[in-house]
Amino acid sequence: MSGFFSFSIGATALATGAGELAVTPKMVVVFGIIVVALVLFVTEWLPIDVTAILVMVLLMVLGADGVVNFTEISTTEGTSGFSNSATITVLAMLILSSGISQTGVVQIIGRKMSAFAGDDLDKQLLATIGVSGPISGFINNTPVVAILVPVISDIAHKGKTSPSKLLIPLSYASMFGGMLTLIGTSTNILASDVSARLLDRPFSMFEFTQLGLIVLVVGSIYLMTIGHRLLPERVPVDEDYVQEYAIEEYLTDVVVDDDSPLIGSTVDDAIDHVAFDADILQVVRDGEEFIEPIGQKTLQAGDMLRLRADRPTVQQLVDRETLTLAGNPETADELEPEAVAERTLVEVVVPRGSFLVGESLESSTFRQRYDATVLAFRSRGETVRTNMDERRIRVGDTLLVQAAPDSIDRLSRNDDFIVAHEPDEPDYRTEKIPHAAAIMAGVVGVVAMPWGIVGSTLSGVTGIGAFTALSALSLPILVTALAGVVAMVATGVLRPTEIYDAVEWDVIFLLAGIIPLGMALEQTGGADLLGSLVASTGAYLPALGVLWVFYIATGLITGVISNNASVVLMLPIAVETASQIDANPFAFVLAVTFAASTAFLTPVGYQTNLFVYGPGGYKFSDFVRVGAPLQLLLSVVTTLGIAFFWGL
Repeated sequence: MSGFFSFSIGATALATGAGELAVTPKMVVVFGIIVVALVLFVTEWLPIDVTAILVMVLLMVLGADGVVNFTEISTTEGTSGFSNSATITVLAMLILSSGISQTGVVQIIGRKMSAFAGDDLDKQLLATIGVSGPISGFINNTPVVAILVPVISDIAHKGKTSPSKLLIPLSYASMFGGMLTLIGTSTNILASDVSARLLDRPFSMFEFTQLGLIVLVVGSIYLMTIGHRLLPERVPVDEDYVQEYAIEEYLTDVVVDDDSPLIGSTVDDAIDHVAFDADILQVVRDGEEFIEPIGQKTLQAGDMLRLRADRPTVQQLVDRETLTLAGNPETADELEPEAVAERTLVEVVVPRGSFLVGESLESSTFRQRYDATVLAFRSRGETVRTNMDERRIRVGDTLLVQAAPDSIDRLSRNDDFIVAHEPDEPDYRTEKIPHAAAIMAGVVGVVAMPWGIVGSTLSGVTGIGAFTALSALSLPILVTALAGVVAMVATGVLRPTEIYDAVEWDVIFLLAGIIPLGMALEQTGGADLLGSLVASTGAYLPALGVLWVFYIATGLITGVISNNASVVLMLPIAVETASQIDANPFAFVLAVTFAASTAFLTPVGYQTNLFVYGPGGYKFSDFVRVGAPLQLLLSVVTTLGIAFFWGL
């Protein structure tokens, strides 16, 4: 059977001098699993974490302890992703980032930023990039963007600027900042673990800070000078939510006639939602306006009802329920009761880990849980206004929600949502800022401290040889991060129950599921084979050119699948390629890491892009328009920087 499935790759052997390589049945099986994973990642037929678990199951079923030993993965190796140091470190860092956000320190900096920016676009961009970039080096960049989306949206609205001009720069700047330190992004932590396994060389805390600073400066200059000019104003400054989502034609006022069968019914029971795609948003009675919660309000003759429905549905309701048409609200002001000073219309972004992901509005009972009505929502650039109840919600979808102010406050305090507007009276633990800052400084400082030098210096100065013991002290980020979690709870920065809500469990399951895939690629020889194919370009390109090819290839792959998945797949191939062309394998590891952590081309390649997709009103092409030149620019800057600092 082996002879039937294998074939010789003569061209690769000639180009690399590595000898004749053969495709074995085990390679074919692993490549098949990779193809299945890629298809599922791109199509989102299954959530990405479920896809990762499926990959893990397939590897074990077809592995050493399974039906046939095609993947070389034992049950222990298949589940090793859960105990992997990268997985646990990412889990701890997510909790630490949540603790920082609970103190409100990032939001406070954001308010200072708002006062500085005013209505000057250049200042707004400088403030956006200047805050999100550096902070993302020390707090995981994903929660940084989640925290800053409402801050930046408010800056845009107050400064008479389109949010479209600021939100993509926010996401991109957080990616730049994520490359300042080991803990800036989960991708760095995962890449460090893979590098330790393949090369016995994990990343230090500030391993690539010098190159990260260059990327931050170059990328920021691009966004300040060229990038924002390429961004259209998808959300016009003068338009409100009703006009922005173009729902004027889906909002209608009707009056309950004296002989209407709706009289005596509650709002919840008034409309047959199976037969009609319609909602009652407001009830106006004797000049008083009522919004959610109105489900149990009994309708009376003369009540004016504000409906969300298309014109044919409204006409059917008018004919059937004896209602009289009374007009159409055309602005958000007409939807928000005059008696209520606070907002009743907000945009809500659905992040990864939200209970809404994979659910529909109906199955999630969203309206009943939060006394809130969804008027429309954006999904992957499409605005959905009808048949919303059955539509599956995806990560990054942005819901236009109408609710009472207290319901909006509840939404803003829930980690299942990112409300694109700061609450007027936020509940932050500002008194815990010193504790949180000290803990994060300890987490980073203990790992970064050159204990060997300190021990030797103290021993020489004091003459006490016991200080040489410091030379042996080398705590990994895994240990300090977990210690930081304990400290956060002990000092009251986080409550014990909050640490579970802080973890993005889909990211943890994604890591646990795809780590064994990288191991299978190595153990079956698949990485060697692909490395040989890529190494064949060495016959035509110098080592720097092959390094650039890897950067570009990783960037393209990350644009359609998870950044963490692209690292796991590309790093073994990169190391093998480097060895076959006699190049520095660590340089190739860094190229893959930087490319995967700076995915600008699509909104689905990096989670922070999804966070800004809806609130910015962007189309898919906007990310390509702004991201492609940036990706090309940084491909040159990064590969030259790697060659300069680490050599080839």
